[in-house]
Amino acid sequence: MVVVTTTGYFVTVLGPYFADCKNNDAAILKHMLNTNVEDIKEWVQDNDVFVVDRGFRDSLELLDDLGIKSQMPSFLTKGQKQMTTDEANASILVTKVRWVVESANARIKRWKYLSHVLPNKQVPYIGDYVCIVCGISNKYLPPLSPGCDNEEALAAKMLYLSKRVNTLKQRVEEENLERRKTIWKEPDNILDDFPLLDEEDLRNITCGVYQIKLSTSYIQEHLEGNCQILVHKEDDHLIRVKLQSRHVSSKTYILWVEYTSAEITAWYCKCRAGARVVGVCAHIASILWYLGYARHNQDISYGVQNWGAYLEDAASIPQAVDESDSEESVIEE
Repeated sequence: MVVVTTTGYFVTVLGPYFADCKNNDAAILKHMLNTNVEDIKEWVQDNDVFVVDRGFRDSLELLDDLGIKSQMPSFLTKGQKQMTTDEANASILVTKVRWVVESANARIKRWKYLSHVLPNKQVPYIGDYVCIVCGISNKYLPPLSPGCDNEEALAAKMLYLSKRVNTLKQRVEEENLERRKTIWKEPDNILDDFPLLDEEDLRNITCGVYQIKLSTSYIQEHLEGNCQILVHKEDDHLIRVKLQSRHVSSKTYILWVEYTSAEITAWYCKCRAGARVVGVCAHIASILWYLGYARHNQDISYGVQNWGAYLEDAASIPQAVDESDSEESVIEE
C-alpha cells in the first residue's frame, strides 16, 4: 500500500499485506489509522484531503470520526442506472486528482524486477525493494503533473462547471427525445455545418486527454456500421447517436450533441457518467473527435490495427478439387 501526494511523491510504503478479503483497501487503511503506523496521524494536517477510490468506501466512516476529510468518486446505488449531473461532476473532480496514484504505481512497475509475478521465496524482501524504488523515484524523477500548462486555470474552470446543470439532459427528458423515433431523420448531408475542432478545442471540452485517447477505438464502430447518427427534423443542430459499447457486445449507448456552426453548446449521454458537464464521457468525446477533427485529417488512422493480415492461419486449408468431377475429365467408350 502506497500513499502519495498530488505530485506523485511517495509519502510512505506499507506492507506487503495478505491478498485476501480481510486485506482489501479499506481494511488496510483502517489498520494503518488504528495502529497509527509510522505516526501517520501526526503528519496529517488539518486541511489535508484523502483522495481515494471506491474500494475505500468502508473506511470513510473512520476517516470522518478522526476528523480527516476524504473524497471518493460516486457510485451507483441499487437500482440506479445513471449518476445525477451533480454526482457525475463531483466524480470527475475526484478522478482528475486521483489519477496520480496510478501513475505513481506505474513508476514502480517500470523496474523489471517489480513488473512480473515473483516467487514466494521473495516475499521477505519485496517490501524493502519497493521502498528502495520509491526512494529513488522521489530523489531523481520529476513531479507528476496533469499535463497542462495552466493547472490552476483548469481547476478553476472545472469547479465552475461543476455547479452548472446539464440543459440538454433536461431537454431530452422534457421532450421525450429518447423514445420519439419519428422526429429523427438521416442527415441530408455529411453534417458539413458541424464545427471544426482542433486538439486544443477538444482538450478544453474534455478537460483532459484520457477520453480523447479512447476515441479511435469507439469510432471504429461507426466505420464498421455499428453507429447510427440522426438529425432532429426541426433542429438541424441537434444530433442523436447510437454507439456500440466497447466492453459489452449486446450494449449500446444513446447520446445527443447540440452545436452551432462555431462551437459545441451541450451534450448528454445515457451511460453511467454521461450527465456530467465537467468534461465529457468517452462516447461523446469520440463523436466530437471524429465529426469535428479526425474526418478532416487524412493522416489519422482509426481503431485497432489488424495485424492478423500479416499472419498465416494453419487452420485455413483450401478445399481440394476432385479432378474426376472436372469438365475436362471425359470417359471415352
